Amino acid sequence: MNTYRKNAVIVGALFIITMIAGLIESNISAPLLQGSLNAIYPNEILIKTGAILILIMSIGIVGIAIALFPVLKKHNETIAITYISFRTIECVFLIVAAVVSILLITLSQNYIAAGTADASYFEIIRNLAITVRYSSYQIAMIILGLGSMMVCSVLYQSKLIPRWLSAWGFIGYALLLTSA
Repeated sequence: MNTYRKNAVIVGALFIITMIAGLIESNISAPLLQGSLNAIYPNEILIKTGAILILIMSIGIVGIAIALFPVLKKHNETIAITYISFRTIECVFLIVAAVVSILLITLSQNYIAAGTADASYFEIIRNLAITVRYSSYQIAMIILGLGSMMVCSVLYQSKLIPRWLSAWGFIGYALLLTSA
């Protein structure tokens, strides 16, 4: 039972870290990326900080799955393996979003240097990059929703946590899935 407690503490800490990293990123760099290309390069530090926060979040996401694996494996090995796979894929899509953020810094720098003559080309590339970033995030949320609903069903059946809590999680992830 000590192993479960250790895993629970690790999972809880990683959930908190990933939530805080995601909240900070969504408030400091995500709004800048939605604005004009003129605003991205001058705020390079904030954009890079946001990308680092996404990477921290990605590592935490995989860590959660790894810490839950031994617990879930005893109740449903297939879902335990699927959950690690889904969280790893989610991590990859989030890393794509971080890389696009960094690439937008260079695009913004070139846009500012070029002036207004070639602005339409830069805006087309920016729009494409933002679409890739947004789409990769939405795909990550779909994968998160599917994998986490499976985990919530195992938690409900195994009674590892109170059933109302796993049902609440299932409903929350179902709502996340439908919104993505």
